[in-house]
Amino acid sequence: QVQLVESGGGLVQAGDSLRLSCQASGRSFSTYPMGWFRQAPGKEREFVAAVRWSGGSTRYADSVQGRFTISRDNAKNTVYLQMNSLKPEDTAVYYCAVTYLSPLTIPTTARSYDVWGQGTQVTVSS
Repeated sequence: QVQLVESGGGLVQAGDSLRLSCQASGRSFSTYPMGWFRQAPGKEREFVAAVRWSGGSTRYADSVQGRFTISRDNAKNTVYLQMNSLKPEDTAVYYCAVTYLSPLTIPTTARSYDVWGQGTQVTVSS
């Protein structure tokens, strides 16, 4: 079983940048797709970005396309989410997750993911 720990969240102003990290331990995660999701108060958890095991293919939510970049370093067992031009509506708890579905997939639904981290808070002030 993979264990995931997110870090890098914080309080920033609109227009600032943050980089979130997700450190994996336990079972090897290098062959599995990884995703980032977020959940704002009173809202459902929503897809943000995902990356195939090789790092060469990615998918993004429309709301973050062009501002956020997902990447992974399998040698370090770490997935990153670079967030630029942050907006107040990006405020949420951000979660990373791993799916044991086919390594060739890039799922965008939360139910497709099997293991989740505890989340890291991102707050963007206007």
